[in-house]
Amino acid sequence: MKNGFLILTIIGLIMTSCKKEQVDLIVHNANIYTVNSEFSLAESFAVKDGKFIAVGQSGEILSKYNSDSIIDLKGKFVYPGFIDAHCHFYGYCLSLLQADLRDTRSFDEILGIIKKHDLKYQLEWVLGRGWDQNDWDVKEFPAKEKLDILFPDKPVYLRRVDGHAAIVNSKALQLAGITSNTRIDGGKIVLQNGQPTGVLIDNAMNLIENILPEIDKVSIVKALEQGEQNCFAAGLTSVGDAGLSKKEVLLIDSLQKNNRIRLRINAMLTPSDETIEYFVKKGIYKTDYLNVRSIKLYADGALGSRGAALLKPYSDDPENTGLVIESLETYNKICRLAYENNYQVCTHAIGDSANRMMLDIYSEYLKGKNDLRWRIEHAQVVNPDDLNKFGDYNIIPSIQATHATSDMYWAGKRLGEERLKYAYIYKDLLAQNGWIPNGTDFPVEKINPLLTFYASVARKDLQGNPKNGFQKENALTREETLKSITIWAAKAAFEENEKGSIESNKFADFVVLDKDIMEIPENEIPYVKILGTYSSGIDVLKLK
Repeated sequence: MKNGFLILTIIGLIMTSCKKEQVDLIVHNANIYTVNSEFSLAESFAVKDGKFIAVGQSGEILSKYNSDSIIDLKGKFVYPGFIDAHCHFYGYCLSLLQADLRDTRSFDEILGIIKKHDLKYQLEWVLGRGWDQNDWDVKEFPAKEKLDILFPDKPVYLRRVDGHAAIVNSKALQLAGITSNTRIDGGKIVLQNGQPTGVLIDNAMNLIENILPEIDKVSIVKALEQGEQNCFAAGLTSVGDAGLSKKEVLLIDSLQKNNRIRLRINAMLTPSDETIEYFVKKGIYKTDYLNVRSIKLYADGALGSRGAALLKPYSDDPENTGLVIESLETYNKICRLAYENNYQVCTHAIGDSANRMMLDIYSEYLKGKNDLRWRIEHAQVVNPDDLNKFGDYNIIPSIQATHATSDMYWAGKRLGEERLKYAYIYKDLLAQNGWIPNGTDFPVEKINPLLTFYASVARKDLQGNPKNGFQKENALTREETLKSITIWAAKAAFEENEKGSIESNKFADFVVLDKDIMEIPENEIPYVKILGTYSSGIDVLKLK
């Protein structure tokens, strides 16, 4: 009798087990921030064919589903895969092949770095990126003389951290045909005593870019794969790449289709004749990993290099109001083209003049309330008279919170005390539409989205300064910040129905952290560890 009961029990268990749906992955015993519309918490989810199919409590999921891969997270913390709404992924990857000049404290330090770099790589040009004169004791632009001594016969091209200025040597000037008489719209060749110093600002850099030797495809692919791994290590599963050519987009697409790259990319097109004919006029191009539906424009330069277009002169450069990169005719032409082809426009605008100009141009096409989600990238300095235009025309400000904490040491010198109050006003910008995407602008800033989270919430540097936060009234809450790097960043690319939250039928993109960024003291946020990054339910940190 006992044996019969045991057999029936075993049969019952087997039948119960058979009724469970087989899935690819089950995660349970976790603290999961779903970032759904209720911002609810969960303990478990099941993944099948790369998507979440159920989200709930551990007992509920384990009773309904079975898998060969069941992960007990032992109370660790899970969030939707982080999304960087605005960066330069392709450019960042290529910069991995160049000398890293970030966090240098003097021009002499840079000279030592590029000398070692050149001895190691022995390339045709000496290339580097990342310097910022605002970090130096002498906070002035460098000049070419020391570069000429070190490299009299080899061209040198070193881009500033923001990518809106560069220092070159005489050989590079010679090869590009740049003299004291050279003029270029939307750019500036800095002169001293009537001669080029070697500093080029904004469009003047194109004169060098146009003669740089091409990088071979094998090196580019290796750099893209390394850059992707750096993104995954930081918890990023998606990025918005702000400014890509046809050739670059097609290479990314081919690598994704061959499973060489799993990072999801929202590609903003550089508006060349090629990209317009190949993409824009043919409509939106969309795969699970690539989204091509927007055009990237530049209204002005950067604040650090005094190229941002201001309504009134710079407080520390009274003869200068910055640079507008293109003609009004060009901006109108591209916006009209985008509107007619249902493409989104994403325009870099830093200064209050550039923001006003683009808000007014946008308004001519958007006319009122809409869901076209045209974006102003950065929206750093916005005159109070223009703030309401974001809400009136549903124009989306796309911010990078670490810009505020990087710039706060010197932004007041550029803008003056009164104008600084209207800079980095993220809370005010959020209020315009009720949602706001956030990113890093890497490689301008560091790639880590946890630094974005920290800067958004604390408005402090990594040393905890200033004590009460920089213009703390414009800090975001933790919930707002998490949304800004997940669901709102997805929404900024029209992808909120497929990613950005942990919900059924969305891509199983998620990140596992060792601590809860929603609860721990704010000074601990930058040091939280990424334990796992998953794209379509696959742990992409373990793939390579």
